[in-house]
Amino acid sequence: MALPMRVLVTGGSGLVGKAIEHVVQQEGGKLEGEEWIFLSSKQADLVDVEQTRAVFEKYRPTHVIHLAAKVGGLYLHMRENLQFLRDNIKINDNVLQTAHESGVTKVVSCLSSCIFPDKTTYPIDETMIHNGSPHDSNFGYSHAKRMIDVQNRAYFQQYGRCYTAVIPTNVFGPHDNFNIENGHVLSALINKTYKAKKEGTPVTVCGSGAPRRQFIYSLDLARLIIWALRRYEEVAPIILSVGEKDEISIKEAVDMIAKALDFKGEIHFDTTMSDGQMKKTASNGKLRRLLPDFSFTPLNEAIKMTCDWFEINYNIART
Repeated sequence: MALPMRVLVTGGSGLVGKAIEHVVQQEGGKLEGEEWIFLSSKQADLVDVEQTRAVFEKYRPTHVIHLAAKVGGLYLHMRENLQFLRDNIKINDNVLQTAHESGVTKVVSCLSSCIFPDKTTYPIDETMIHNGSPHDSNFGYSHAKRMIDVQNRAYFQQYGRCYTAVIPTNVFGPHDNFNIENGHVLSALINKTYKAKKEGTPVTVCGSGAPRRQFIYSLDLARLIIWALRRYEEVAPIILSVGEKDEISIKEAVDMIAKALDFKGEIHFDTTMSDGQMKKTASNGKLRRLLPDFSFTPLNEAIKMTCDWFEINYNIART
């Protein structure tokens, strides 16, 4: 009889970590006897191998959900590609190698849809990740994330380890980085729209509003990552996303945010600003084959819940 899992979640205080914590503690995601440890960057700097080893020695996890990363919005990535590359390579290598040395049974790492090739056919599936260069805007971060998949395959080939990865599309929800300058697109827009409503000014959206994205609510993603930890048995990664038909434009997302926040002002699109990738449509066919009955929170509801959370937590979230 297997002993109950002791799960270490790196990046435990971030957007996805907080969502997993919510599912584990509030939705019965934790099974009897299990221990879940949510690690924040304040407790250990995972760029440092000694601090990483100390954490694994302290908590002795049997399983790891690896979410920790150095991240930022599009414009920060464009300015600091080298730093994103180096820091993320160190974090990922430290976590995976220390997990291996500590005898961790399973690691589920979180990749990102920005790893997909820039020039490709759509929809993208899991077999196409390495078929060409990622978009120039954040190539440092993207290549570091791609290397997790390469490393997972090597741990399996050399040691038989079941270390795998999930690839979510654009994640949003409570506890996100809502910073207007370097937050993720939806969360930055929520903050911007909230501010415009309070100040009675127009909202200015960076870019044309034409790029299309598949947005996934952080709590849906958390439920799927916990499923992957317990049930998904391949080393090859799996895309965790809403379906292709649920992809929407940034303009449509802004309209949903305006409705959720009851913003009646003007919305302008600054077309002098970069759009980034116009689309990166991902197929969730593999997920649907394995988990046909999973139901995603409708986007307008998820945006409304996120806006409500932001309004309540505005002074904490805006940092």
